[in-house]
Amino acid sequence: MQADSIDSRALRAFREGAVIPALPLALTEQRTLDERHQKAVIRYYIDAGAGGIAVGVHSTQFEIRDPSVALFRPVLELAARTIDEWSQRRERRILKIAGAVGRTVQAVREAELALAAGYDACLVGLSALPLAAEPELVDHCRAIARVIPILGFYLQPAVGGRLLSRSFWRRFAEIENVIGIKIAPFNRYQTLDVVRGVCEARAEGRITLYTGNDDNLLVDLLTPYRIPTEDGVREVRIAGGLLGQWGVWTSRAVELLGRVHEITRSGSSIPQEMLGLSIEITDANAALFDAAHAFAGVIPGIHEVLRRQGLFRGIWCLDPGLTLSPGQADEIDRACSAYPHLTDNGFVRQNLAEWLDG
Repeated sequence: MQADSIDSRALRAFREGAVIPALPLALTEQRTLDERHQKAVIRYYIDAGAGGIAVGVHSTQFEIRDPSVALFRPVLELAARTIDEWSQRRERRILKIAGAVGRTVQAVREAELALAAGYDACLVGLSALPLAAEPELVDHCRAIARVIPILGFYLQPAVGGRLLSRSFWRRFAEIENVIGIKIAPFNRYQTLDVVRGVCEARAEGRITLYTGNDDNLLVDLLTPYRIPTEDGVREVRIAGGLLGQWGVWTSRAVELLGRVHEITRSGSSIPQEMLGLSIEITDANAALFDAAHAFAGVIPGIHEVLRRQGLFRGIWCLDPGLTLSPGQADEIDRACSAYPHLTDNGFVRQNLAEWLDG
């Protein structure tokens, strides 16, 4: 499948810049798939205005691939059906992105499963190849791109990623079937490596950059990157976000991205209030993602917000030992109290019954 086979409406929205939540996994207390609440959270994202949903990624818990769990295919298929059904009801079309991880044989197989389930693209994780040389990594990505359009993924080392050089990103950007890159190293230098690599490959016109830097997302979106190359200065922006944080309070995220696009398209100066808002978002992310404990509670933190809103029944994870860190619930309380304008509890209350009952 080539990029030009993607539905034109979905691809156009992706190119312009969209909110793409990373799908969290809804479980029962017995740690089985909670289909009702999984469907509800997907419907929530669509009605909130998301331009895509990423499934089978870090927020969905990589353990879904374990043979003893065997949830990768069921979750992919359930999510794809729900996205298609609800989007059709709303007369929309959004991008369906699946994670593809593991060594090359596994990642290609996951891409094939995603294609069969109706996904548009795969987000390629490289954590399973920590010692591979960069040419091997490029070959790995190229093999997946022969199956389905791909997005690159620079994952922060704190949660299993590996360092990737500017030269890697330049070679990655030369792969024909790449449509985007999620930049999530939580590091300004490494973020710049990605942007420079894409510009040096002359690929900024066909590869759309998305931030996954939840600690700096608003500044990422507001910043014009002017990159000197052999062909002159190339300017590029990070168009949208593919974020774990945008798996909660999603309607506010859509409003925020809309404001960003108004500012960047008009060429006007960045209002001081937006820079202040950037710090508020980072502070709220610290609570949700459990920065105080090296992100140990990141997934339970997302679940906790969805639980409080009624979209999830609990914060259960596939790993029984994975739960909120000491003091994290209090930090989430503090963030919600300090920044009520970042939350969308009213929007969820108004629509929750419809999302749950479908």
